[in-house]
Amino acid sequence: MSFRKVNIIILVLAIALFLLVLHHNFLGLSSLLRNEVSDSGIVGLQPIDFIPNAPRHAVDGSHEEIPVVIAASEDRLGGAIAAINSIQHHTRSNVIFYIVTLNDTVDHLRSWLNSGSLKNIRYKIVNFDTKLLEGKVKEDPDQGDSVKPLIFARFYLPILVPSAKKAIYMDDDVIVQGDILALYNTPLKPGHAAAFSEDCDSTSTKVVIRGAGNQYNYIGYLDYKKERIRKLSMKASTCSFNPGVFVANLTEWKRQNITNQLEKWMKLNVEEGLYSRTLAGSITTPPLLIVFYQQHSTIDPMWNVRHLGSSAGKRYSPQFVKAAKLLHWNGHFKPWGRTASYIDVWEKWYIPDPTGKFSLIRRHVEISNIN
Repeated sequence: MSFRKVNIIILVLAIALFLLVLHHNFLGLSSLLRNEVSDSGIVGLQPIDFIPNAPRHAVDGSHEEIPVVIAASEDRLGGAIAAINSIQHHTRSNVIFYIVTLNDTVDHLRSWLNSGSLKNIRYKIVNFDTKLLEGKVKEDPDQGDSVKPLIFARFYLPILVPSAKKAIYMDDDVIVQGDILALYNTPLKPGHAAAFSEDCDSTSTKVVIRGAGNQYNYIGYLDYKKERIRKLSMKASTCSFNPGVFVANLTEWKRQNITNQLEKWMKLNVEEGLYSRTLAGSITTPPLLIVFYQQHSTIDPMWNVRHLGSSAGKRYSPQFVKAAKLLHWNGHFKPWGRTASYIDVWEKWYIPDPTGKFSLIRRHVEISNIN
């Protein structure tokens, strides 16, 4: 009898050990899946690629992970590549890039990232399904260009970076000249889900713009003749902000349902036409202005020195451009195009396309005398 009891005990212990090992392996697999292909949480935002190994010689392990979200469309892919290259060159922090694109651009983007100096960066490619925008965006017959779906990626940050508490978003027409850690450490006031650079108070505006009128106020983006806008009691003279570069507190963003709020105003604009007929900037700006009215912090203006794409001429001194932490070619004149200011500063960070699909358009080469 005692012998049978011993056998039973051994069998029970063996089964318990087997279940323990199985459970451990399951947890390990779950952890791996979370790291490699985390659930996007919404149909239309699907992770495609993840390169988890950062270059050990370049990363300072004392810093937390810094998520940087950037959209990369096929026709502007060289811009995203240059921006990423400039960021990783100027920091030793643990940066991971969340690159949002469309399915037909993935292979091209991946081949570019896997060549040259970018092959060791940490990144995740996320596919943006344009069905997300159904009923939220309408084409403007007065404007020849169609709506670019990727410009709305900034509205979905907590879904793009589901495990992060904080993230940076930036457009593809920028070059970073400072350590991205400084921007990431921008303090946000309690209850604020994002920090932007305001147009009226920005260093860029003080240097470049005088007598800009409504272009840098809420009335330049919203139609104050519409009753729904007037009922919000937002002063038309309120200074607008630029959404091309910002820092987001994703915990607060989710708590306030910012994405749902933005989608609400997108839908209402489709139904009622709430945006200004002479829109001063991107169609992504009006809903952000409404949702973040008097509820946002500010970033150091040197982290969004903009208007470099507003004209073909040079509107800043070489010394000012050199001192900027981030240069932003917002406007019609992009640095990969035929005519732009300080194209040599941008081109320093551009990596030629190994596939040859993307090429710079150049009429002449300008020298900015920035060393």
